[in-house]
Amino acid sequence: MKKLFYAPYVMLALAAVGIAIAIYDSYSLYNGQPLWCPPPINGCNEVANSPYARIYNLPVGYYGVVYYFYMFGLAALLAYEPLSRGLRLAAIAYAAAGVGFSIYFSYLQVTFIHAFCIYCLASAVTTVVLTVVAVSHFKTTQTQSRANCPC
Repeated sequence: MKKLFYAPYVMLALAAVGIAIAIYDSYSLYNGQPLWCPPPINGCNEVANSPYARIYNLPVGYYGVVYYFYMFGLAALLAYEPLSRGLRLAAIAYAAAGVGFSIYFSYLQVTFIHAFCIYCLASAVTTVVLTVVAVSHFKTTQTQSRANCPC
């Protein structure tokens, strides 16, 4: 039963990490500053300046900021109402959508850009872990929510 209450807080922490990554990326691009990219993965600026790094002429990092703030909000609501079926399903769906985009952007880095960005990889790992935690929370709370069902 204790696992029931940990997952939303883990999701909050992961979303905060994602927010930090996306804000750093967005802030640097907005100000025209190069990204600091530690070796051996030092293709951050090649990735950030590629034509694939923009959607509707906005840097992908901007969408990442919105995504992670939304995940943070979902996790906060789940911390308040951990048995809400709608919130649990929304967390899974939104986190899975993030994984889908991460897979797509990773594919672009490998296939077309031929460079890797450590921030993109960290964001991809964060979204995968967010999805795993969201699914775990859903499974853990599924029997508990059925027991509380007034139907």
